[in-house]
Amino acid sequence: MFDALLRRLSGTAPTPLPPPGARLALAALMVHLARADHHYAEAEARQIDRLLAARFGLSPFEAARLRGEGEALEQGAADTVRFTRAIKDHVPLEDRAGVLQALWTVVLSDGARDPAEDRTMRLVASLLGLTDVESALARQRAERGA
Repeated sequence: MFDALLRRLSGTAPTPLPPPGARLALAALMVHLARADHHYAEAEARQIDRLLAARFGLSPFEAARLRGEGEALEQGAADTVRFTRAIKDHVPLEDRAGVLQALWTVVLSDGARDPAEDRTMRLVASLLGLTDVESALARQRAERGA
């Protein structure tokens, strides 16, 4: 399953992914951001599970399994472009700020901001078609827990 998805994500011609592929791409992107500072904390993994469960209506077990699949996919992927493309293809522009807020929640869940995480979030926002202002507003909502 992962090999086929990796081939689709790394192909030269964009291939739209079905919704489960978009879910997996979001999980992998969350993991990628959590690992951006080279420290993948348990708090970040728990936060990813909570966000995936809430966003997709999953049980805690299903969310943890999806996160595990995202961890495996993230290890084999070269960059964030493949993940953001899958999300962008399946999430309407007006809903992407919510995705960005979830990603900021993961980044902030370990209690520390890191320049590498900030750079990655700036890239992700741009790849999702969002501005720096929209990213800042999403970060503020994540900080407030809104």
